[in-house]
Amino acid sequence: MIARYTRPEMGRVWSEENRFRQWREVELAASEALAELGDVPLEAARALREHSSFSVERINEIEREVRHDVIAFTTAIAESMKAAGHGDASRWFHYGLTSNDVVDTAQALLVKESSALIVTALESLIAVLKRRAFEFKDAVQIGRTHGVHAEPITFGLKVALWYDEAVRSLDRLRAAAEEMRVGKISGAVGTFGHIGPQAEERICAKLGLKPAPIASQVISRDRHANFVSALALVAALCEKIALEVRHLQRTEVREAEEPFSSSQKGSSAMPHKRNPVTSEQICGLARVVRSNVQAAFEDIALWHERDISHSSVERVILPDSTILVDYLLAKTIWLVDGMRVHPERMRRNLDSTRGLVFSGQLLLDLAAAGMLREEAYRLVQGHAMQAWENEGDFRGAVEGDERIRQYLDVQQLQYTFSLERQLGNVSAIFARVFDRGPA
Repeated sequence: MIARYTRPEMGRVWSEENRFRQWREVELAASEALAELGDVPLEAARALREHSSFSVERINEIEREVRHDVIAFTTAIAESMKAAGHGDASRWFHYGLTSNDVVDTAQALLVKESSALIVTALESLIAVLKRRAFEFKDAVQIGRTHGVHAEPITFGLKVALWYDEAVRSLDRLRAAAEEMRVGKISGAVGTFGHIGPQAEERICAKLGLKPAPIASQVISRDRHANFVSALALVAALCEKIALEVRHLQRTEVREAEEPFSSSQKGSSAMPHKRNPVTSEQICGLARVVRSNVQAAFEDIALWHERDISHSSVERVILPDSTILVDYLLAKTIWLVDGMRVHPERMRRNLDSTRGLVFSGQLLLDLAAAGMLREEAYRLVQGHAMQAWENEGDFRGAVEGDERIRQYLDVQQLQYTFSLERQLGNVSAIFARVFDRGPA
């Protein structure tokens, strides 16, 4: 696990203290539900709620001896009840439950807490993306395919694309988190051998969970794999944004860059350097989250009604994935919010090929004016290759070509090379993306 948490709240969610607190909450909900059904004395349930306690240190001490975390936990609770003068009530603690009734149900509570924090962070990123998309809605930029100049876009369109993907990531995450919001109190092999479905429904309702329709000793792990996959897609979005900033910050491009404070140093050897270190960190850590998806998928197939191979994996990948995604979102929000954008450099780069990026429009206009497409393509490509090889003036060469002038006059060629024409649908695209209501 990474040493620094994004926010104290996320670190607290996955702390040992909170894990055992949620175990206790499941156990108390079970005692109270069973008391309501007449299977546990009401006085015992009340005493457990009021007097049961634990310390992480004592649980760990017991576990070193018994080598079973849930038994260590229930033993520590029993000790606390005895110390409080209610030792007899402790026999109703963990009554009718198996270990994974507690562990899996409590884990759903931990995922619920952690996913709520991530949803909030993702909503913040969406808000920042929307603001910056509109800020640069009309900032003309060259679009690139294969890293090569293609046709004009605006920087706002680039950011709007990120926004659109972020909205989908939010939808996926919410759905995956909701799918994880299930508990199971169905016993050692899922048959309700000791307490019935009615009790499970009451227990889950008290915890704000739904009962899994069916379970073995554990909740089926396809839910967990789907949740980690949704987290990985959020991380991939952060990486997509950061990777683009890294490209745009290259010296030869210099169209945008991540924030760089006045006291920041870029290199120990080269004082001129302003390296995209945060963007690179985002790209690197996104790989870690993606790697956890494979482990989550490996956890789906277990021996018979349950083995323990998934448990050790989840103790790593669930805290790590949620903590890392929370961290990545915080870094990406910082990156987008403070990103330095240089529209004048964007325009200079677009103009650097002297009209070359309008070759596609010229091809269409010649064909529409009557020239055979194959002939038009050969003619336009010939001028384009000359411009590439010699860094020539593509537009000037086109305007001086009598073969082209037979089909397109000066005014028509001006329309061919019109940025306004190329970008005339930007507002329509923005309407599609942003007029769908709140994310």
